[in-house]
Amino acid sequence: MVLLGLVVLLPSSGWAGPAPPVRVIAFGDFGVGGDTQRGFGAAVRRFESRNPADYLVTLGDNDYTEDPEEFHENWEAGFGWWRRAGVRVAGVLGNHDVRVQDGRYQFDELTMPRRYYRRAIGPVELYLLDSNDVDDAQTTWLRRTLSRSRARWKLAVFHHPAFTCGAYRSHPSVVARWVPLFERFRVRLVLSGHDHNYQRFAPRRGVRYVVHGGGGQRLYELRTCPSRYPRRLAARAEHGFLYVVIRGNRLSGWSVTPQGRRTDHFTFAG
Repeated sequence: MVLLGLVVLLPSSGWAGPAPPVRVIAFGDFGVGGDTQRGFGAAVRRFESRNPADYLVTLGDNDYTEDPEEFHENWEAGFGWWRRAGVRVAGVLGNHDVRVQDGRYQFDELTMPRRYYRRAIGPVELYLLDSNDVDDAQTTWLRRTLSRSRARWKLAVFHHPAFTCGAYRSHPSVVARWVPLFERFRVRLVLSGHDHNYQRFAPRRGVRYVVHGGGGQRLYELRTCPSRYPRRLAARAEHGFLYVVIRGNRLSGWSVTPQGRRTDHFTFAG
């Protein structure tokens, strides 16, 4: 039998379907060591085993012991599973981290090439910054790198929040020097730690700010925000971490307790 007029189209070797999602687990102020840090790391591992992540991102204050050897032991005890799980790691430095060797002793464990840098995965770029020193060199690098980017999704990560209403308030240098760059170059989400609680703010000129410093230290009381801040949409004095999933033109995020309970959810289109 001869079949005429039948054309079968098969995908070429260069065919690609929808881009896979990009998934990030972020946590800050966790480096307390001992059973507390091991327990927190195990909680993140349990969650990640059911909710896969491409990156573990630290939000600073990765080490309160201020001892390089203890930091290494505590990190491996709590998060050494990241290699077996096939997850990548990216960290930023907090104010406690830079008290010894300017934080350089953490670079290997947190796969940091230097104190500020960029990571790209699919349509997402992470700008990992050092808010301990908002200097000219770093700000120039940030401006140039953002201006050259063609990424659909740009996320900034650093320790000291641009906006927070707990034990701390805005970091003046971040607000003066970096916030205008985030707005100009369409950074969609900014993640920080430092305040030991969870806070999520309404977008300010297209940029959304989320704080989570609930990795293990004593929690800080939440306070009323100044009127000049973007409106705070959610706030909880709780331990936990963030789970962010970017799929196509949509970003979804959750605050998650160590028990795996999701206590807040946000989503927006890119």
